[in-house]
This record gives sequence, C-alpha cells and structure tokens, in this order.
Amino acid sequence: MTPSPAQSPSSSTDHLSAIFMALADPTRRAMLQALSQGERTLTELASPFSISVPAVTKHLRILERAGLIVRRRQAQRKPCSLQARPLNEAAAWIDRYRAEWEERLDRLDAFVTTQQRQNPGESA
Repeated sequence: MTPSPAQSPSSSTDHLSAIFMALADPTRRAMLQALSQGERTLTELASPFSISVPAVTKHLRILERAGLIVRRRQAQRKPCSLQARPLNEAAAWIDRYRAEWEERLDRLDAFVTTQQRQNPGESA
C-alpha cells in the first residue's frame, strides 16, 4: 500500500531532519553560539577547536545545507552569519510536542497525587 501524501514525509520534515542533524553535533552548536554574537570568519570559528580547517569547513557546509548559516564572499574573506528562521522552525516543532507532553505529565501528576491521597500508607 502506498502512503497517501498526508502520510509521506514532506520537504519540511526533511528540512527539519537536516536542522536537527546539524544541531546534534556539539562543535556545530558551539559555532552557532559564536555566530549568535555576530559574523565570524572560518578562522575565527575554528580558533576555539583543535580540529583542522577542512574539518571546520565540513561542519560549516552541514550548517549551511540546513539553512542555519549563510556564507558570503567579501573580498578575500567569507564571513558566516547565523540564520534564525531554521532555529525557529525547529523550536516550533518541539513546542507542539512539549505542550502535548506537559498535558500528559500534568494528568499523570494528578493521578499519582490522587492515588497517594487515597492510599497514604503505600509508596511507589
């Protein structure tokens, strides 16, 4: 049976996967943190890490493919800047599930509290 279009992964889901994959690495998250303070060059982004320039370039390519950064040419430099939109998309996706889980946990808390009141001598 072929999944309906509603069941098929959409390009926005694929884009979210790229964002989360990019965010999964602590080095890339540190680079994004540095970029949150303003534009940085590859050399500036590489300086806190003991990794090669080609490794930094690979990290930047992953961030760029996810839309989290933009690199532009400025004379001999290629400064990078943070793009907030993909982070907002990921946060919105997380928020949808956070609300659902908070509601479920609130119901569980209410149930446990009720059980403890009804059975004060028993413990979990």
